[in-house]
Amino acid sequence: MDPALPALIQQMLQADFYPHAVSEPVQLLQTHISYVLLTGEYAYKIKKPANFGFLDFSTLTQRHHFCEEEVRLNQRLSPSLYVGVVPLYQYTAEGYGWQGIGEPVEYAVQMRQFDQSQLLSRLFERGELTPELMSGLGRQVASFHETAATDADIQAFGDRAAIQQVDENNYALSEGFLGHSQTQERLEQTRTFTRQFFANHGDWFAQRQAEGKIRECHGDLHLNNVCRYQDKIQVFDCIEFNREFRNIDVIYDVAFMVMDLEFQGRPDLANAFLNAYLERTGDYWGAALLPLYLSMRAYIRGNVNSLALNDSAISDSEKQGFLGRAQAYYQAAWQYTQRPPGRLWIMCGLSGSGKSTVARAVASGLRALHIRSDAVRKHLAGIPLEQRGADPNVFGGGIYTPEMTQKTYDRLLDLGLFLAQQGESVVLDAKYDRQALRQAVYAKAESAQIPVQIVFCTAPARVLEERLRSRQGDIADATEALLAQQQAQFEPLSAAEQAHSLVCCTDQDLDPQLASLLAHPQP
Repeated sequence: MDPALPALIQQMLQADFYPHAVSEPVQLLQTHISYVLLTGEYAYKIKKPANFGFLDFSTLTQRHHFCEEEVRLNQRLSPSLYVGVVPLYQYTAEGYGWQGIGEPVEYAVQMRQFDQSQLLSRLFERGELTPELMSGLGRQVASFHETAATDADIQAFGDRAAIQQVDENNYALSEGFLGHSQTQERLEQTRTFTRQFFANHGDWFAQRQAEGKIRECHGDLHLNNVCRYQDKIQVFDCIEFNREFRNIDVIYDVAFMVMDLEFQGRPDLANAFLNAYLERTGDYWGAALLPLYLSMRAYIRGNVNSLALNDSAISDSEKQGFLGRAQAYYQAAWQYTQRPPGRLWIMCGLSGSGKSTVARAVASGLRALHIRSDAVRKHLAGIPLEQRGADPNVFGGGIYTPEMTQKTYDRLLDLGLFLAQQGESVVLDAKYDRQALRQAVYAKAESAQIPVQIVFCTAPARVLEERLRSRQGDIADATEALLAQQQAQFEPLSAAEQAHSLVCCTDQDLDPQLASLLAHPQP
């Protein structure tokens, strides 16, 4: 046993310390701010008496408060894991226990212990992390954000000046690493982009505050803080020690997971997570903030890894790993500021032709935003995505009136043009079954100098009917009963449109150009 450990921690390493059965030996994990004791069924976290400025656990009162905050905050996302706060007492000079006379001498967060192999970071390492799992996580985080606290005090943290100060502090810290993990050119170019972003888009930040998009979020959302427990995804270890770090724009919260996956070479998983989140929340306008927030997230990780280079307790060989990661994170932060030309892709075809399946593949290959008309229509109508918007046997009823359909396509186009102008590739997923709807996209995109590509999906009538008849668990409302009316209304692509379309027959071979794109996704 390490004699340098506090007497309490040394005693907690003994199995007979606990009032419940323990799987021997008790394991100790340490971070720079906590001791974590693994006992089998339960884990106990003790906060170290540290003060780093942004974090202050220096007094027992502070540690007790932040233990309570940790449980309160994390029970929002993982109630199955967080049991509560337990007091610890001192009996003698070196004797500690669970019950005693007088005031507690320490507090611990009690958690259900989970299998470390079920961390998403471990699933990732084993190649077991799937787009379906990440889509599910995106929807789970979306539901959490919709109910997370927001009030005037929390909204104040979304002030443009406050966010920019965080950004400037990151740059100031990195100046100490110039010539080692960071370069002057990379620092200046990244900082120039973010300063211009803040200067040019002050109204965006004010609008986010006005819309209540600054919420009490997680703050540290990455693969190592998510696990599978009892066949459910649990998001844990949110930031309890600093309100500035968790009272943030919901898109900034999401950006950490997106950046984490892209940094590790899996933009497809990041894309699945992001698009599922945006579809659930309808917060497509907020995606315009991603270049800034992704860059900030990567830059912070560059700083964190650079700080390890000054730690005398870390070996020279380990420091080489920290150095390489720091350089790669700074490079990623710079890369997010290099905005490519935006472009639009519009899907076209009858219900059941495979549009959404192909659209997801295109979005994944292009790292594009995928916007479905089914979701936009229901967001506009103010109904849950799972709720039917009309009688499934009545064409043009409910939320599918001509007026609502036009409103839906107008919103799709507004979103697509706006995001493409910010350098995003956007896939607009709808039937686009009439030439007037398609011509509106061509005209406005040409005026904005944004290229447009059509992906036309088709399949035999019997295939369309079978797909619509067996469709389950999807937000689309169309059934096989409506197929005849859709076919009658559909206006074929003109010769000019066909010259700029990729024909994707979803029960046969893909168009060669599209197949090549999907086989060789963007890095």
